[in-house]
Amino acid sequence: MTTPTLYGIKNCDTVKKARKWLDDKQITYNFHDFKTEGLSTELLTAFVELSDWQIMLNKRSTTFRNLSDEIKNNLTEEVVFNAVIEQPTLLKRPLLNINDNLQVGFKVDTYQELFKK
Repeated sequence: MTTPTLYGIKNCDTVKKARKWLDDKQITYNFHDFKTEGLSTELLTAFVELSDWQIMLNKRSTTFRNLSDEIKNNLTEEVVFNAVIEQPTLLKRPLLNINDNLQVGFKVDTYQELFKK
């Protein structure tokens, strides 16, 4: 197994829970903070290839609510892609890339299944 990478923002409560769970289980992982390391078009393209952008888009976020109606009423893949590049907090968090599978969000049961020994 390659080392999984957890993507998110370090001050996000759900990301904190995922990191604590991984740390408590002594699971080695890389952490990519969108605030400090950014989100490249290549990385977002890889996410879209591994998952559906509609699953990854956080429509409950303040960032989404603050988008213009023009964007919210025209959620094509291209519009969403450009909006997420500008504002990575539009992505649900955390995103966990494990063996080229992208897990969106954090649920203890799901992580336990993913990291069975």
